[in-house]
Amino acid sequence: MAEVTVLDYGAGNVRSLKNALERLGWSVREVECADDIDAASVLVFPGVGAFGAAMANLEAMGVVSALKRYLEDPTRPFLGICIGMQVLFEGSSESPGASGLGAMKGTVSRFESSAAFPVPHVGWNGAVGPTELVDDSRYYFVHSFRVEDCEWGVAKTTYGDDSFVSAVERGAQCAVQFHPEKSGAAGLALLDRFLRRGPRAVARNKPAWAPRATRLARRVVCALDVRENDDGDLVVTKGDGYDVRNQDDRRVRNLGKPVDLAARYYDEGGDEIAILNICAFKGEPVSDLPLLEVLRQASRRVFVPLTIGGGIRAYDDGIRTVGALEVAAAYFRAGADKVSIGSDAVYAALDLLNNGDRRQESSIEQIARVYGNQAVVVSIDPKRVWVDDDVDNVGKHVVVRPDGRRCWYQCTVSGGRKAVDLDARDLAVAAERLGAGELMLNCIDCDGKKNGFDLPLLSMIKAAVTIPVIASSGAGTPDHFVNAFKHTDVDAALAAGIFHRREVEIRDVKTALQNAGLPVRITPATLLDASS
Repeated sequence: MAEVTVLDYGAGNVRSLKNALERLGWSVREVECADDIDAASVLVFPGVGAFGAAMANLEAMGVVSALKRYLEDPTRPFLGICIGMQVLFEGSSESPGASGLGAMKGTVSRFESSAAFPVPHVGWNGAVGPTELVDDSRYYFVHSFRVEDCEWGVAKTTYGDDSFVSAVERGAQCAVQFHPEKSGAAGLALLDRFLRRGPRAVARNKPAWAPRATRLARRVVCALDVRENDDGDLVVTKGDGYDVRNQDDRRVRNLGKPVDLAARYYDEGGDEIAILNICAFKGEPVSDLPLLEVLRQASRRVFVPLTIGGGIRAYDDGIRTVGALEVAAAYFRAGADKVSIGSDAVYAALDLLNNGDRRQESSIEQIARVYGNQAVVVSIDPKRVWVDDDVDNVGKHVVVRPDGRRCWYQCTVSGGRKAVDLDARDLAVAAERLGAGELMLNCIDCDGKKNGFDLPLLSMIKAAVTIPVIASSGAGTPDHFVNAFKHTDVDAALAAGIFHRREVEIRDVKTALQNAGLPVRITPATLLDASS
């Protein structure tokens, strides 16, 4: 079995890359010292997080000089992924003063954000150019910084008014801005093409090319609410207004095993999978958190992004205080790509709004600083509070609904069981300020009703922030997804129960989106015309 050396500098989910390489028949060796880089026959450098933090970690490992030596010979196979591409350049506006490896001329800069084109750039987009490395597939991107142009660019991607370099190539050395290990079958095929190429000479003349525009697909997210059932087993369940027990016998609904359902949704064309821990939080040691093994097993079978939510906060395990950053790190090592923060985000927002001179960083800030804001999702769980027509000012953001009634949206914590005096819009704005890279917007009043997403709520939050928003709660038909995308311009839409019970299939949703003129990711399971 051939061997690939992986440079894991300690940031983000590297487990999925290792699983992908092993799926393709390669053995994996991890870099432990500079000698391992010198001895590598194929070197892969993946990662997420900040440019400066990545370079600092490489310095701390003592591998920078060896890495530069390796890159000096363009016939030695190398693949950089995401931050592994960005550090090849001389520097980044993300970390002024931090020097990159300098293997390629140029610097990395931040996207210009807007409500129409939020930052981070998250989702499935194309990469086009004169290289055999990429094809006409969509690949999974999640990043806030990009390279506008460079000498060795061989593929470009369009986002908003921006066209940026999404792949570079020099001889046997390549790098991509997207994550092939999270790009499904297309990403696995790209890895396979790279690994089979072997050493290559540098092309003397780079072909002239004019990249065509690409479009970011609308994402269909599958959510799994996971908790212990009455027999102590972890199961996927689904509630009515967050009540997950049957009305007759009051036992927890069991809709399947989490790993098997996650694998099914991957096979059926789901674009992302969110695994939400709704277990009672018992303060286990961090090594025994309930969903760690679920993530480890799922990452062997699922090669699209995995988000984990529930219990991402500091806690006392009976021996010591475990920080939120340590909890998140354990989930990333187990196979998660993002963490979703709920109740802790509400308390952090209240602290920010009420105490401008805070001395303690929130869990959002801690995790975003190390892993990047694209790794942090804030889950908002509001409920409607109705307002009389003759009340002009309640100190909240009041929305007029299609039937003329007026309400504001009150945040909740503890799985929707406790209301807090905080407006959902204020939480969304505060979450962005604190460093969240994405919002998962639920609505308790819609959950389980299958009457559609709360469009006024989605429109209000989407207009208030410049980070991506995921619509959640209320989907019952494919048209509900179309309405959310068409009328609120959200970036993704999520469902759970209708997929679990096969009341709606993922391919039905994508067919409806395609028929409505919306770009979608195509997989064999979705049975769509490749022209979309």
